[in-house]
Amino acid sequence: MKKIGWIGTGIMGAAMVRNLMKAGYEMYVYNRTKEKAAPLLEQGAHWCASPGECAKQCEAVVTIVGYPADVKALYLGEDGILEHAGQGTYVVDMTTSSPSLAEEIFEEARRRGVHALDAPVTGGDTGAKAGTLTILAGGREEDFQAVLPILEAMGKKIFYMGGPGAGQKTKLCNQIAIAGALAGACEAISYAELSGLDAERVLGAISTGAAGSFQMSNVAAKGLAGDYTPGFMLKHFIKDMRLGAEASESCGGSLKVLSQVLKECGVLEEKGLGEEGTQALLKYYRDRS
Repeated sequence: MKKIGWIGTGIMGAAMVRNLMKAGYEMYVYNRTKEKAAPLLEQGAHWCASPGECAKQCEAVVTIVGYPADVKALYLGEDGILEHAGQGTYVVDMTTSSPSLAEEIFEEARRRGVHALDAPVTGGDTGAKAGTLTILAGGREEDFQAVLPILEAMGKKIFYMGGPGAGQKTKLCNQIAIAGALAGACEAISYAELSGLDAERVLGAISTGAAGSFQMSNVAAKGLAGDYTPGFMLKHFIKDMRLGAEASESCGGSLKVLSQVLKECGVLEEKGLGEEGTQALLKYYRDRS
């Protein structure tokens, strides 16, 4: 497979397309706002006027968009990917989305003779640019093996997690774990500041021990430095946490820590901070100190 269709050229998607182009793939791209794809077109990608056009002329189509509703419209809507994809086409959704929607897309794709995988990613914009993303895939294992060279152009740690929806379920586990780790780091910084300690020095010390985490050293630390530029937008994290809460409830579970962090982030979004990075959670704890 050398002709790849790509839908979604935001912060993550554009960087991932560049890595595929570096690996020698011929890229056909679509984005709702063409201007966001302009730098990729200047670098040699081909423009498609619609998702359907991407699907018609490519051996594989990859999507990474905002919300489950966007994914559903792209795959199952009128003039969507599955309506135009030929038999034997591979479709890979890398959006963090609903496990049940991934299963629905898989079944409809199978009915049409199309190979569908859900393969959300973790690693943020830094990992997308460096080609070091962690990729969590669900679907048929033989389909995973067929698209593995494509995934390897974008990520360094690539895991086959199981059947349809397994990639999305695993990504939700990741986001659930991040919620607690990020909140704990932000709360620790807040206490350090209140107690009169040098919070930067504290973070440098405790991040080397049992409390250390990526969220502490790379995300909360940015907030402490006053940098709220998004590597991952707060509004998208809120979406992910809601998906985790809904998926847990469907299994009869109750995620109390996740629910609390979701509530805290919701307060920040209401204040207009949804497009800041997730390190903006530090502002919640400072405001309540």
